[in-house]
This record gives sequence, structure tokens and C-alpha cells, in this order.
Amino acid sequence: MSKRILLQPDLVLGGTITRLTPDTVARHNLKGLILDVDETLVSITTPQVSFELKQWTIAMKQIAKIWLVSNNLSKSRISAIANELDLPYFLGAKKPSRKKLRQAAEQMELPVAQVAMVGDRLFTDVLAGNRLGMFTILVEPMADPAILNPNHSIRNFEVWISQKLGVSLATQQHNVTNQNNS
Repeated sequence: MSKRILLQPDLVLGGTITRLTPDTVARHNLKGLILDVDETLVSITTPQVSFELKQWTIAMKQIAKIWLVSNNLSKSRISAIANELDLPYFLGAKKPSRKKLRQAAEQMELPVAQVAMVGDRLFTDVLAGNRLGMFTILVEPMADPAILNPNHSIRNFEVWISQKLGVSLATQQHNVTNQNNS
């Protein structure tokens, strides 16, 4: 498998994780979501989750099993976020290693083809998910509202390298039109 394919997300959301809708999850026949934590759910400088994220999580739990899988080694940080969202988690995942993603899918009792890896980073989240055969979703990083111009230099570098390799990061529109069956 080429480097380009391993870095190519199946879906580029073009916004933060809260733009991922139940309709989009259902459309891709996903039964489970593995979520990165830092910059995907909360800014690295933020110790708690937002009300909006809590509401999003409640809605998503109605249609999919959810696990948090983070490279972060801080048990106090990751467990606090997981507890706020009432979600199971793994920390110290060492993504792009597949081990913790595989374990999370096994805990969900789902085949990896029905699980999406959702994260803000190409060289960790997307690469790990693609290496395992998961559906991968790239989201924009969460920004700390106190920081006017957040600097996501590592992510920006990953995007630049990936585009040089031919990865397309064009936002894919997945708007659902309400249809009346009259």
C-alpha cells in the first residue's frame, strides 16, 4: 500500500468533530467510533469538555459504540475527559500503532470495517486507522477560545507533506437534504 493511500482519509469533515452527524455515520454503515482526544475532542490547553461536545456524544451514543484512544500518557487528563463523556478509553496508544485501535474494536465487538477512526492528525490517527482497515475521518482541531490564532504547526506540516505525496484533503460535503415522502 502506498504512503499516499495510507495517509488518505476516507472523509475530510472540514470542521470540528461536532460536524460529524448521525446521518453521516449511518450513511457509511458505521457501528463504532474510535475518537482521538487531544485537539479532536478538546484543545490541548482545555481540561474539560464543552456542553456542545457532551450533547454531540449523547446523540452519537444512540447510533454507535464509542471508545477514546489517545496517545497522551496523562491518566488524570484522559480519564477525566472520558468520565465527563461516560466513555471507555485507552491512553498511551502510540498511534500509528494499531494495537489499541484493534483492542477498542474488539471491546466493541465490531469488525474493523464497521468502525471509524476519527482524529485531527494524518500521521497518527488517519495512518493508524488506515493501516487497520478502518474508515478514517479527518476533523479540524479544536481551538482554545482564549487563543486568537491557534498554531497547529505539527498538523500543518503533516498536511503539507501529505499533499506533496498526492493526498487529497478537499472537504467532502455530506449534507443530508430532508425529503418529504408525500
